[in-house]
Amino acid sequence: MTIDPLAMLRPRRKIMGISAILLPFLENGEIDWRSFVQHVIRTRDAGLMPAVNMDTGFGPFLSDADKAKAIEYTRCEMAGKPFAAGVFVSDQPGSPFQQDAYARQMEHIAQQGGIPVVCQSFGLTSLPDDQLVRAYHDLGSHVSRFIAFELGQMFAPFGKIYSLEVYAELLKVKSCMGAKHSSLSRELEWQRLKLRDQQRPDFHVFTGNDLAIDMVMYGSDYLLGLSTFAPQLFAQRDQYWETGDVRFYELNDKLQYLGAFAFREPVPAYKHSAAQFLKLLGSIESSKTHPNSPMRPESDVEVLKEIATQLSQ
Repeated sequence: MTIDPLAMLRPRRKIMGISAILLPFLENGEIDWRSFVQHVIRTRDAGLMPAVNMDTGFGPFLSDADKAKAIEYTRCEMAGKPFAAGVFVSDQPGSPFQQDAYARQMEHIAQQGGIPVVCQSFGLTSLPDDQLVRAYHDLGSHVSRFIAFELGQMFAPFGKIYSLEVYAELLKVKSCMGAKHSSLSRELEWQRLKLRDQQRPDFHVFTGNDLAIDMVMYGSDYLLGLSTFAPQLFAQRDQYWETGDVRFYELNDKLQYLGAFAFREPVPAYKHSAAQFLKLLGSIESSKTHPNSPMRPESDVEVLKEIATQLSQ
């Protein structure tokens, strides 16, 4: 596929922003539900759609009860406005695809007014392409709308970036309103945007590229973990783009600097970076994260403080 990025620029486009919500923890290791709710409210008030129980919210590690509590708190605060929630099925390499487990979670989220985000698993990504496509069609029959998800293995070992042929088949799943693309590759995302424009213009390509958040300039929307650091500033940036305000570029540059620092190797440690940053801002009580999440050094705090200062200006 021939790609001309300059020809794909979409100035003054209204961007759909979905922000993955960090699940904060207290120093004693318990979930900080009060700070979680406040973060949902900040994200909602900024004009972004909250997405709970995603990787940023430690969805793969949460109990069913905690995932249900996150959805319930979010439903109450959104008061009828849409939100998204991750669908995670924990399994091991070689496990079969657990369609019923996926369907139950999707139905629960939809019943609460949310949009399910179908996250990958070993069982799902090990399916042959024809069965993989059929699985998405079958899952889509359980809800009126959902978001698919391609995940690079730098984020999780069960991740898989689909072929462009499989992606083209995803566009045919009527209830699939869009798909998050997290390969960290501009070229692969440009290919999906071009295919989307040709075959189904209403389909949302949600960039998950925290190292290239300017993909919104080319027609991507976003479902990002980086936006959890500063939802108000992401919303401001999006408004600048929609109105043609040149301040978009400088603000995008500063947010991208934050992304480059927070999403360096090991990439999953970005969640600790987010906790450090939000604690600096006084938005959460502790920078502690889930025990299964990798940590950043304490020396990162001084760099994050400098970035916060730049963003405040």
